[in-house]
Amino acid sequence: MPAEPGQVGRFAGRHVLAELGGIDAALLDDPDRLRELLVAAVTEAGATVCDVVAQRFVPQGVTVVAMLAESHASVHSYPEIGAMFVDVFTCGDRADPEHAVRLFAKALDAATLDLSTVLRGEH
Repeated sequence: MPAEPGQVGRFAGRHVLAELGGIDAALLDDPDRLRELLVAAVTEAGATVCDVVAQRFVPQGVTVVAMLAESHASVHSYPEIGAMFVDVFTCGDRADPEHAVRLFAKALDAATLDLSTVLRGEH
């Protein structure tokens, strides 16, 4: 539901929590590629990316956090087991966090995707 005239927004959002598996280990250890794929997925799903931070850890693993105008998206990879956690939260109705997660999983060629959505705020 769009905001009323003069209203900035409403206190409502969808928080998607997902686990992806069966992903190439090299891809899960590549901060630049994961950053690129996450930005593409959330943008295509209607979100506005404000900033992105990516960090590779030793001996392996990557965390990428995207600050969105609608809230945030993050990924935490585990190359040693070909898996990752994904978290996308968007306020309002403009962006679709479920679609973002599905696009991201497809771009990673994930063999498995397990997601749950939590409605937050006033629905």
